[in-house]
Amino acid sequence: MSANPLSTGSEPALPLASARAQILTGIALALLMIATRGQHFASVDALPSASWAVFFLAGALLRPMWALPAFFVLSSLLDFGSLANGTITDWCLSPAYWALAFAYAALWLGGHAYRRLHRDSVGTVPRLALTLVVTASVAYLLSKGGFYFFSGRYPEPTLDGFLARIPHYYPRALGTLAGYAGVAFLVRACLRWLAARVASRQGSPA
Repeated sequence: MSANPLSTGSEPALPLASARAQILTGIALALLMIATRGQHFASVDALPSASWAVFFLAGALLRPMWALPAFFVLSSLLDFGSLANGTITDWCLSPAYWALAFAYAALWLGGHAYRRLHRDSVGTVPRLALTLVVTASVAYLLSKGGFYFFSGRYPEPTLDGFLARIPHYYPRALGTLAGYAGVAFLVRACLRWLAARVASRQGSPA
């Protein structure tokens, strides 16, 4: 009998087991970041930035810890490259830019923590949703809070001023993260189902 790709086994299903899956997923995440971050020849303007999701998914799916600094270097190269080409302004590239390192680390750690919570079953969705809310909240406070208070773009930043911005910006950040992460795990579930079907047919007698 073939294994059910949506089984509720007790063993954690993440990170990805095979080296081939790790490599292909890492490449896919890098291409997703390149396609959705900044303004350059390969960007897709119709898609929101997937950077938060890339770091979360890297933490959840990829085994090497060096994926975190590698993706941060990639994001920085895209930003400074777009600035050098004149396709973006220096509004976001302030002294607070490096607060993004802490925000991205929080996203990666959130994905890393989710590894132990994930099971290949529909019942794991609430766990994923809760992890995304907590992780997005921490990342938002680090990235947006760091920019608001330390970038120098706001002459007199106040706590009330920062809190007033949350209802406008946080839902979109959370929604984008959840959307990309949800699609990624849905694609993974479909691929596992297809692999199980192929294995079942190959194992059945002629």
